[in-house]
Amino acid sequence: MKLSIRDLNLKGKVVFIRVDFNVPLAPGGQEITSDKRIRASLPTIQYALEQGAGLILASHLGRPKGKPNPEMSLKPVAVRLAELLGKPAKMAPDCIGAEVAALRPAPGQILLLENLRYHSEEEKNDAGFSQQLAALADVYVNDAFGTAHRAHASTVGMIQFMPQAAAGLLMDKELEYLTKVTNNPPRPCVAILGGAKVSDKIEVIQNLLKFVDKVIIGGAMAYTFLKAKGEPVGKSLVEDDKLDLARTLMAESGDKLMLPTDHVVATELKEGAENQNVTVIPDGTMGLDIGTATVAAFAGVVANARSIIWNGPMGVFEKPPFDKGTVAIAKAVAESGVLSVVGGGDSEKAVKAAGVSNKISHISTGGGASLEFLSGITLPGVAALSDK
Repeated sequence: MKLSIRDLNLKGKVVFIRVDFNVPLAPGGQEITSDKRIRASLPTIQYALEQGAGLILASHLGRPKGKPNPEMSLKPVAVRLAELLGKPAKMAPDCIGAEVAALRPAPGQILLLENLRYHSEEEKNDAGFSQQLAALADVYVNDAFGTAHRAHASTVGMIQFMPQAAAGLLMDKELEYLTKVTNNPPRPCVAILGGAKVSDKIEVIQNLLKFVDKVIIGGAMAYTFLKAKGEPVGKSLVEDDKLDLARTLMAESGDKLMLPTDHVVATELKEGAENQNVTVIPDGTMGLDIGTATVAAFAGVVANARSIIWNGPMGVFEKPPFDKGTVAIAKAVAESGVLSVVGGGDSEKAVKAAGVSNKISHISTGGGASLEFLSGITLPGVAALSDK
């Protein structure tokens, strides 16, 4: 178990909190289009303030390539954060340097550092840069699960220069739920994987096969498996260079892997395209969603599960009517009432579209990080934290 912010004495201390304020901005960089990531960090920020700490908040935003870019400044974030907290959040001119060090926050005050990636040393995990960040505070807290799979100065490097490094409340929750479904989960444990590419999920599938009871495969990645089995796939998206791998995974999995038995197909991928439900994909058409029989079969397995891991949509769900399979599975997961962890941006959108977000045990905030966790890879940003 990793040290939690709840285990620390924060009174009178300056706490460096690595947050994930990598928010989407409208062109020009002045307006935030979604403040979801800012809201997700509020419990940790409010907790630290209540404990009598002064806060230094640090994040990256976008890919400024190691130099200042006014379109990727965190200034709009400072404004929104102050609105959400109902108290001032001071904006620093940079993230290191004498001018920043002079702004040391008193208890109850907040200082937001400028974009960490304005310095190329952040992504290089440079020791000198790490030391300058560490010198700003007394204690380190990482609440940015979405960046925990990156070994950068603010997620790993600076920790060696701090007396204690703890997980924030959001990071705590992520680790708690992801550990629950991967480390001796309630059985039967069912994994639902979708999305476009098998190549993105190879390690995930291989790792999940070690401990889950069923792996349901939907989305475009299913067609690589079906083609590997010798089934006709028409114009469906297939990774031809992964056919051998798909055969190997199917051979290794015994009867654990479950593939679609029918499909919603169309001749072109566009919203409202004419489509049909088929068991054999005709030439000249492409599979764009799982069919009705597959929805029923997958939902049946989900209904009998005791724990569920879901990553990736079942079809091209951003283009109706090819969203039906994904929405139906989202509802099945919600109605199961069991331990359920949903990871990845598209699965989260699907759960929202189905209106069942409040019935999912945990929706992960880190797409790449949750995938690496499910792949059995140790996340450097987690490994670096102090043990309890």
